[in-house]
Amino acid sequence: MSFNFFVNSNITFGRGALACLADLIRGYGFKSAMIVYDEGVRAAGIAGKVLAQVKESGAEYIVFDGVIPNPTNEVVEEAADMAKKAGVDGFIAVGGGSSIDLAKAVNVLMTNPGRIGDYGGMNKVKTPCLPLIAIPTTAGTSSEITNVSALIDTEKVIKYVIIDNKLVATDVIADPELTATMPKSVTAATGMDAITHAVESYISNMATPLTEYNSLKGLEILYRNLPAAVENGNDMEAREQMMLGCIITGFAFSNANLGLVHGIAHTLSAHFGLAHGMANATVLPYVMRYNAESCPEKMAALAEAIGIDLSGEQEKDQYLLSEALLKLTRRLGIKTLSEQGIDEKDLDMVAEDVLKEPVLGFNPRQGVTKEAVLDILKQAY
Repeated sequence: MSFNFFVNSNITFGRGALACLADLIRGYGFKSAMIVYDEGVRAAGIAGKVLAQVKESGAEYIVFDGVIPNPTNEVVEEAADMAKKAGVDGFIAVGGGSSIDLAKAVNVLMTNPGRIGDYGGMNKVKTPCLPLIAIPTTAGTSSEITNVSALIDTEKVIKYVIIDNKLVATDVIADPELTATMPKSVTAATGMDAITHAVESYISNMATPLTEYNSLKGLEILYRNLPAAVENGNDMEAREQMMLGCIITGFAFSNANLGLVHGIAHTLSAHFGLAHGMANATVLPYVMRYNAESCPEKMAALAEAIGIDLSGEQEKDQYLLSEALLKLTRRLGIKTLSEQGIDEKDLDMVAEDVLKEPVLGFNPRQGVTKEAVLDILKQAY
């Protein structure tokens, strides 16, 4: 047995953890930091709390608050130009996956030449990046501890990923109190994103014993706590457990990669701007049913991890997970593709483009066809 498992970030976890930010900044000796966040983080009052800590540290700083959902190459280049002009020597990313992914991408361009699109794919970043402190405000993407940045190329109309260990945040401040302002729909969608990461990384053909352990443990925590976090946003125990499960799962999928669910979600986001977590959640049960026969024992193990009693009959047990996930998405109010504004006439085009997605190489069921993807999309419609 031989495998590699990469973990790099220092993590400060717990309620009130944000209070350590000033000391972290002083420890790095930042002379000019870029603080990255979006309008939602500012409106929730979280940006103000972060800026208070930055000011306490004594560091100079600039703010980039132009983050958009599914950040594009153009927005990355805009932020990078701003950071270079200011002579930034460190980053603080505050928010969900979009803010943290954007900060990672900008960070690449601070120490590496060219345009951000040059780095799509695996292990193309040659020079180490600047220090990055990631402060998640959602429990979903795990971007705070992964080696991935997901971006939209508006010219090619694709969502692509930069995967490189040099992207990983140097420090993470995981404070569950910062997730308390998330609306129910965002809590549900981001939580289902994390569950998707747990499931897809476990059945990935790149999975190892270490990733499998984290996938199962993360799924167990996420599945048990997501309904409570959605139904009562002030349930801080559930919020804390969701953030913990998200981090644990991030360890798994940043090493094992993902599969067909993400291939479909990336395509939907690129063409229609769908929120990543919602796109994942919509198709997840149907992709798991499609994948079941290729990894029946793993499907049964995932079902067992969320508390389902197995029958001992493989032909039944392999579908228990997909059935449970469908019930969960309905309970949480996850929208169908039609409810998200997708026109049925576009499904054929989406299915065609999904086949171009690199993540399909990690899916347990190989030889994915356009007809199979189209069938999944129709079920999710």
